[in-house]
Amino acid sequence: MNSATLTAAKPETVAVDLGERSYEVRIGRGLLARAGEEIVALAGKRRVAILTDETVAARHLPALQAALAAQGIDAPALALPAGEATKRWERLGEAVEWLLAQKIERKDLVIALGGGVIGDLAGFASAILRRGVRFVQIPTTLLAQVDSSVGGKTGINSPQGKNLIGAFHQPALVLADIDVLGTLSPRDFRAGYGEVAKYGLLGDEDFFDWLETAGPTLFADPIALQRAVRQSVQMKAGIVQRDETEQGERALLNLGHTFGHALEQATGYSDRLLHGEGVAIGCTLAFDLSARLGLCSQEAPSRVAAHFVAMGLPSRIADIPGDLPDDEALIALMGQDKKVQDGKLRFILAHGIGRAFVTDAVDPQALRQSLAQSRL
Repeated sequence: MNSATLTAAKPETVAVDLGERSYEVRIGRGLLARAGEEIVALAGKRRVAILTDETVAARHLPALQAALAAQGIDAPALALPAGEATKRWERLGEAVEWLLAQKIERKDLVIALGGGVIGDLAGFASAILRRGVRFVQIPTTLLAQVDSSVGGKTGINSPQGKNLIGAFHQPALVLADIDVLGTLSPRDFRAGYGEVAKYGLLGDEDFFDWLETAGPTLFADPIALQRAVRQSVQMKAGIVQRDETEQGERALLNLGHTFGHALEQATGYSDRLLHGEGVAIGCTLAFDLSARLGLCSQEAPSRVAAHFVAMGLPSRIADIPGDLPDDEALIALMGQDKKVQDGKLRFILAHGIGRAFVTDAVDPQALRQSLAQSRL
């Protein structure tokens, strides 16, 4: 994305209405440079500390610290190693102890500058530090802007599974700067797109129709990109407002994740499979399973798979490099999914594109057939 040729788009705001925990998501260009003004308006000149990762720090930390310094705020930063492996107890402990050493108090502010890993870890650290400190999300990946920075899910991984340790802790503000997405590698951008497509697949067929045309242009077209981010955030905000702690409808946001998380665990949370890539494979599997169960048309899974392929994303287990556990082992990994209730695994399936629902009535043989077909 060449910032020199971008057409201007006005920043937009999506409100997340949760009573006393309400906040706004700002979406647009140049928000990182204006972060100081936003932080002062939110917290005055109280103490601020930044949690980030080494890759993001090299690209964006100086600009953020300069924006804060322009408002008289000195903001020290801790840069953790980049990658999913950072979401573990040891790094969480390191972050919390560092925040305590910076004398961050309840009315102060933690800034999460980074992708989903940093956002999840910084949010969890903020949730447990002094029993709750405010934090601001400044997501620097497409995946984080459209999904993980909104909704208050925070946490770390366990050897038993992904995101099994955490807390609901809503941010005080989200600043989604479209410009910073231009520094992403094509693969990271595409992986984030897996979450964008998910929103159309779970609840908005018109959005998915638009993405089939606009998707390939997003990296170069900031107007279309901002629309995709804004529409994704609006959909998530609406669901979170109705079901903040995932007692019902919010589970729909996990379309593709039961499969995807199991595949991420099977690949050791490594760069063999990025999260959004796992979501793309998982969404394709969910629609294939839905068709096998007679819940949707036979054409729907083909359409889903074709779109992910057109976007340069994997759509089959066979697209993952290297060896993988067999189907029974993958099903066992799914058994650690957070949606399991009373020992029964729940799936997000669909009656068609834009018509997802939650069920635990899945024929095990159909599940095995979907997994086997995806390996071919």
